[in-house]
Amino acid sequence: MAKVVYHPSVEGAQHGAKSLAEFLDYAKASGAAGAQPSNYMLEKDGGLMSAQEIKDLFESRGMRLDGVSCHCPFWVHTTAWTGSPSIRPFLPADVAKKSVEEIEQWTEDYLRRLMDLCAELGVKILPMFWGVAFGWELATGYPWGFWKGADYDLLEEGKERFVKKTAKLREYANKLGMYLCHEIHPGTAAMCADDFNLLVEICDGDKCLAVNADPSHCWEGEDWETRFRKVADRVYGCHVKNHVVRPGLPLRVMKPNWPDRAMQFVDIPSGDLNMVRYAEMLIDIGYPARYCQVMGTETAPLVVEAESAFRDIDATSANGIAYVRDYLCFPIAEASFEEGMGA
Repeated sequence: MAKVVYHPSVEGAQHGAKSLAEFLDYAKASGAAGAQPSNYMLEKDGGLMSAQEIKDLFESRGMRLDGVSCHCPFWVHTTAWTGSPSIRPFLPADVAKKSVEEIEQWTEDYLRRLMDLCAELGVKILPMFWGVAFGWELATGYPWGFWKGADYDLLEEGKERFVKKTAKLREYANKLGMYLCHEIHPGTAAMCADDFNLLVEICDGDKCLAVNADPSHCWEGEDWETRFRKVADRVYGCHVKNHVVRPGLPLRVMKPNWPDRAMQFVDIPSGDLNMVRYAEMLIDIGYPARYCQVMGTETAPLVVEAESAFRDIDATSANGIAYVRDYLCFPIAEASFEEGMGA
């Protein structure tokens, strides 16, 4: 029987209104074999749930724990220094009132506790993204305001800042044998493949610096195949997500309402991106083999992170899970189709 290397899974951040138990019930009912809860779903009484509580919930539903999504606290940790109010929604109200230095220390402590919990759970792959370590000027991707002058160099300052601010968390991740899988994403420390490779370079090739592939963030010139082949051997995690780019509209515009934007996340089957080709490329660059080796599993998750400006989020994700199950978890070829011709 031909081998299947994937199983359908779902990301929890978009379903944050649900408890972990409710999220797992929803994921199971939607056809997922595994789930990737957010860090917030693991919180309890001002702290974190015990590893046993989490294991019991997954085992009682017959679900696989495919990682823990912790994008928000990592982003806050490397963005706090800017003083931006945009970090506040991701912090407890009392912490959000603290100084920049105190917030940075709080998130560092929180992330250490979270990594300890993940280690107890046997989770070694953490999808996340680093924050605006290079400053908001460089995060725009456009050098208006000028990135370098006679007495400053924002790029060089950012390199030094990233190395220093992430050093303790990288050291802790390496100690636990974990991979911090940065989702290459606008408004983070690495917005394209070259940015990510720069992070690896300035951190002397640090093993824990990995990538969480997500094709839906490739909408400004760098297509997903170019991006993820450039960082191929660092891809340890993935999301399955789609988008459309509406013609004739500016990609960068001050429109907070999603339906007004040029780039919109959509249900997986109807978007601009070919998800089957994406799943095939992930096999080609070694993602499922890499994940299975680190996590000790027989299949790797294709983690649905479907969002929509119009469709209900539960319906969008359920539709995405069904699509992944029916079209992307295919048996892989064991030999070239040419070998059977004329036999």
